[in-house]
Amino acid sequence: MRATAACAALLALAVTTSARAEDLVRLGNLKFAHYGAISYMKEIAPKYGLKIDERVFPKGADIYPAMAVDQIDISASGGDGAVAARGNGVKLYVVAGFANGGVRILRRPDLEIKSLADLKGKGLKVATVRGGTQDLMLLAELDKHGMTWSERSGKDVQLTYFNNYADLNQALAQKYVDVICQSEPQSTQAISAGYAAEVVKPYDTPIGIPYRPLVMTEKMYNERPDVAARVLKLFVAATKAFIDDPALAEKYVREQVFKGQLSSQDFRDAMDNAKYTYDVPAGHMQVTADYMTKYGLGKMVNPPKSDAEWVKLDLLEKAKADLKIN
Repeated sequence: MRATAACAALLALAVTTSARAEDLVRLGNLKFAHYGAISYMKEIAPKYGLKIDERVFPKGADIYPAMAVDQIDISASGGDGAVAARGNGVKLYVVAGFANGGVRILRRPDLEIKSLADLKGKGLKVATVRGGTQDLMLLAELDKHGMTWSERSGKDVQLTYFNNYADLNQALAQKYVDVICQSEPQSTQAISAGYAAEVVKPYDTPIGIPYRPLVMTEKMYNERPDVAARVLKLFVAATKAFIDDPALAEKYVREQVFKGQLSSQDFRDAMDNAKYTYDVPAGHMQVTADYMTKYGLGKMVNPPKSDAEWVKLDLLEKAKADLKIN
């Protein structure tokens, strides 16, 4: 009898252990101030029967190859990265929006530039990170002002691309480039350090304020619906915690995400140019896709034709309703 009971207990333990292993969710994330609530998900994940294994990537475009080979289940990035991945065959859905804003165009303080239009015809070096939201927002802003651009000289501006956001700041500080399109908090840090001045927050094009999507693989959405639903409830809870308690958001981002390398003032200035959210406005992903196609960004084989194809907000709406969030 005791042997039978012991076997039953071991079997129950094995089943429990297996169930817990299935509840592991692999997250791809980026190191930005407005991505903090996504990182915070791992701290409260046990409340939802989940374990979040977070992997931080240098830039959004780096996440999707890992997602394509089933190494990442959910990811946080700019809309352009999600569009490019979907347009090149990565099977994913946009399931929420976690932040908006977070972009500035900066200049060297010694340049006589009052607006972006002042760049026209000057051939100045303008830099950003290739394949990021900043890349798309920069081109849309240049286009709005009727400017031409190329990586070679001879156009209104000469584009220069970097692999990471820290190098952008360094290039501006050393006057290797004249203007950069940067994210937060790196742009705020450049301004506070004295080697950058703001030209514009590039939100006045048809793209509007950029929204960052939370993305999930089709495999998780379709084959693990219970886990997918709990992931969205976890996301909503983590985001609500940051929205309701700005002191918690600041403490977590400064201490856990940036390991003390971000000042209180820089965090607050950065978040004056960004916002934690839950949603993606209707049509926003398609506008993003259309402008990426216009500028040849993402080198997409099959650009998304409609939000209805791949923007799935049903789990988000249910999670918000369960947690009584409008």
